[in-house]
Amino acid sequence: MVITETGRGRPSRAFILEQVDVGMTDLARTGGLPSPDENEQIWRDIWFEEAHNSTAIEGNTLVLKQVKTLLDEGRPVGNKELCEYLDVQGYARAAEWVYSQARSSDGWAPEDSITRTELREIHRLAVGLVWDVCPPDSPPLDPNEHAGSFRRHDIAPFPEGMTPPPWPEVEAHLTDWLKLANARPAEGEHELVHLARVHTALERIHPFRDGNGRVGRLTLNLLLIRHGYPPAVIRKKGRLQYLRAVRRADQGDFAPLAEILARAVKESLDRFLLPNLAGPVKLMPLSALERPGLSVRGLRAAAVKGRLKTKRDDTGRWLSTGRWVDEYLRTRQIGRPKRPRQQTVSGRAS
Repeated sequence: MVITETGRGRPSRAFILEQVDVGMTDLARTGGLPSPDENEQIWRDIWFEEAHNSTAIEGNTLVLKQVKTLLDEGRPVGNKELCEYLDVQGYARAAEWVYSQARSSDGWAPEDSITRTELREIHRLAVGLVWDVCPPDSPPLDPNEHAGSFRRHDIAPFPEGMTPPPWPEVEAHLTDWLKLANARPAEGEHELVHLARVHTALERIHPFRDGNGRVGRLTLNLLLIRHGYPPAVIRKKGRLQYLRAVRRADQGDFAPLAEILARAVKESLDRFLLPNLAGPVKLMPLSALERPGLSVRGLRAAAVKGRLKTKRDDTGRWLSTGRWVDEYLRTRQIGRPKRPRQQTVSGRAS
């Protein structure tokens, strides 16, 4: 059954999830998720965005331009604390390892999605740099608490939210979590709903002394990548919505968090992957053909008026190509009336 977006207002969650499935079909037609070796630029663009937004959710104040300079040139820009630069560099180092796992999904079985050792490695990479200079200090780290090790302190319940287990129970809870993370979705359950459940369960355990939010999002992206999806960049501007969704998921309602993941995956497909993989003559959804100053709404309006060449697929989606959009933009510029030059009058007043 095809779920259509009807009426005005916000699309339904079922519609958003189906659009991800359609986008994944589009990605499969281009050859699937490429590895960083096959297309470094796609992953680099995602890398900047994720390193900036995921650390910003936790309070890092570097802006995107500063993050790009730091990661591109190794040069800190701005008057920030050293720990903020190390925070971003550590996260980026962990994300690079996660992205390196992008390869043919044919080689992965569900039970191979993630191991305990890999979870610890993500934490070691993400916080090792910053902990060398700015370790958690309230209370001080236990001698056996280090980057890549599980916590040896209890964590107080979060306001209106989760209650992490006592630290001696962390290992046992992680055993159950690994079973969940490496299991298939329940019958009839969308993969992103399942991953929302997995993400929430790890956040509830809070297995590390600090860095659990960063590690949780990196781990989520590892699971997405190993199942053929692009990474989900949870944006700083959606921080409160994301945290509310995690709290609701902790209470058993996974739909809001699954919707956030679906929107983030769809954005990665439309913004980073499909436009770069499909080429100028491949039919793509209008959402993957946006340009600066040209939104999906503008493309759809041009299609309805017959000014943008399009086709409709069997689900009713408008499809076009990069070349057809370029042709439309050229005709739009030609048909736009020129603004008269503003004349100036010089000379003495009489």
